[in-house]
Amino acid sequence: MPPEYPFPTNEEQIKHFRLLSSETAGWNNLGLVYELEPAGEIPEGVSQDHSIVICLGGCQANFNLDSKQHQEEYSAGDILIFPAGELLPRIRVDRQVPILELLLPHDTLINTICETIPFQITLRSHFKLRDPLIQQIALALKAELETANSDSKLYADSMATALAVHLMRHYGSRNLNIKEYRAGLPVHKLSQTLEYIDTHLDRDLTLTKLANLVQISPHYFSSLFKQSIGLTPHQYVTKCRLEQAKILLKRSPLSIVEICHQVGFQNQSHFTRLFRQHFKITPKTYRNL
Repeated sequence: MPPEYPFPTNEEQIKHFRLLSSETAGWNNLGLVYELEPAGEIPEGVSQDHSIVICLGGCQANFNLDSKQHQEEYSAGDILIFPAGELLPRIRVDRQVPILELLLPHDTLINTICETIPFQITLRSHFKLRDPLIQQIALALKAELETANSDSKLYADSMATALAVHLMRHYGSRNLNIKEYRAGLPVHKLSQTLEYIDTHLDRDLTLTKLANLVQISPHYFSSLFKQSIGLTPHQYVTKCRLEQAKILLKRSPLSIVEICHQVGFQNQSHFTRLFRQHFKITPKTYRNL
């Protein structure tokens, strides 16, 4: 189920300044919102998704928790975790602060490694912590969304899987021993996956779709796939799309925009940027050689 983005009311729209959102990029397993949180009171409420908030600036926050008044000083890099379905307290913020919010649907959390969970699990709430990996994932997703937009879905799927595993290992309501499998995908499953990718480059290739193809969870599929060929699913699909584009630029009369779409890219500027990064030349210059 796609993440539920927090839509501000008319009054809040005047105060909030949303700088970036993954809503228009079509992400299914994770949401991202980058905004300026205004000074003032954040009303209590319940989020349908697990919410991970990363502070990108400093502020002071006051809130009531377990009948006790709390005051916290936050600085860039501090993180808050609010589990899905849990009542969040009213919070008063003393000044405007930039934040990144990751919205992780509970289905994503569970389905990521569903083979290993014989019981219900959720996350524990945290009102202030430091976690370099969560911060790195959030900033990497923001950068990918800014440059790739609608071409960022497979990357977002991969990061959602990594985030879900990390959250369950370190902040889950129960201790989990998440197994790591070695030796890669079985040969027949690897062949099946590579053939599917090769014949569906123009389609919307998601991590969930590829994992379901060989009937394993997204987490184990990502791990075993990389062990098999040395690239993540996102890296491999990008490589295949660029190689196919290279062939079409020389052999096809299609325009560069048409080739971009035929190999699975929706954003031409992102396609051009990736082509130049991989081949040290632009598509137009390569075609004219």
